[in-house]
Amino acid sequence: MSYLAQGASVGVRHPVRGDREAFFELRRASEAFHRPWEPASAVEDPYTEQAWDLFLAGHGAAARRMRYLLFRRADDALVGLVNVSEIVRGCFLSAYLGYWIGAPFARQGFMREGLGLVVRHCFDELGLHRLEANIRPENVASLALVRALGFRREGLSPRYLQIDGAWRDHERWAILADD
Repeated sequence: MSYLAQGASVGVRHPVRGDREAFFELRRASEAFHRPWEPASAVEDPYTEQAWDLFLAGHGAAARRMRYLLFRRADDALVGLVNVSEIVRGCFLSAYLGYWIGAPFARQGFMREGLGLVVRHCFDELGLHRLEANIRPENVASLALVRALGFRREGLSPRYLQIDGAWRDHERWAILADD
């Protein structure tokens, strides 16, 4: 498999049409695991061909969103996803990060390595200056992840996202290219 970036255990690349079934299978297997942390899907049925087409749309040099799939290099199993969204060019050179690991692969170091590879790719290849991750204060694992990668806590965003029927507070963490 050809990767944009790779570490000892994880390879990273953009999704392609042929990833659909593996992606949907991992998402289905991880729904309960992700429920406390993710907003509801804006798509009525997120497991359709149309939903996959929307997921794949928007990549390219001028894109405001890039998606990166994470694969375990030992067997090329899909383990997770990193979204880089709301990419702003010009004098800002900033974006937001969102990420998830499949439930069967949690707490094995894959996301730490994969997110680190994507962060480095965003700085070195996309030329971004700043990346921000917004995380619920109760998500101890995600807070530990960004802290370990060198992100700094910038503050609290009250009622930031609607999740599970309520507006939830999020901690705002960021990392700069020169950190």
